Amino acid sequence: LSQNISSLISKNLFERILVHRNDRACGAKGFYTYEAFITATKTFAAFGTTGDTNTRNKEIAAFLAQTSHETTGGWATAPDGPYSWGYCYNREQGSPGDYCASSQQWPCAPGKKYFGRGPIQISYNYNYGAAGSAIGVNLLNNPDLVANDAVVSFKTALWFWMTAQQPKPSAHDVITGRWSPSVADSAPGRVPGFGVITNIINGGMECNSGSNALMDNRIGFYRRYCQILGVDPGNNLDCANQRPFG
Repeated sequence: LSQNISSLISKNLFERILVHRNDRACGAKGFYTYEAFITATKTFAAFGTTGDTNTRNKEIAAFLAQTSHETTGGWATAPDGPYSWGYCYNREQGSPGDYCASSQQWPCAPGKKYFGRGPIQISYNYNYGAAGSAIGVNLLNNPDLVANDAVVSFKTALWFWMTAQQPKPSAHDVITGRWSPSVADSAPGRVPGFGVITNIINGGMECNSGSNALMDNRIGFYRRYCQILGVDPGNNLDCANQRPFG
């Protein structure tokens, strides 16, 4: 295994993919750096290093696409198109609530809010707690680190990407071809491909309801990034006919 994916995604490619993230209209201007991304990937050595070069590039494209959707500042007539505006934000927009759920293992810290932050917009105390434990940072007490420290921010997104949360597989295992659907997955239409990753992330809102703008936006980012990285996006890109997990 290579411990570094910079041989596949150079700083120049990273800038082409996330071309407008430092636009003055973006709330996270200057936050998401290439160096922070590469540093964070070293904590998750299998990311972007599993399988052949085509598979590795597809994983990078899929990760950056899903997280670009979560952080997009794009709109239909945006300069260079809506899929050039990923990584525009590092915290949930509007007036988000506390996102505090009852948990013995990961109790909420007084006065802290666990709304969406970072590339995957990690939410809820139980995700902040588990992610922090995995990367060695106390995020229950310091959730704002995910919007203030770019390396920590990328690490939370990579933790979510690499970690299976039953009954869901990890996005990593799906995109690298290591997930084989069970009978319980196949019957509801959950098949390997980019679409089931959308199901993992937000299936309850976006899947099994035909075509919708949110799901299609994720696919749009993925197609653009695959084109830049020179890989075929593969089959089963949507989850229109997939029932959510669980």
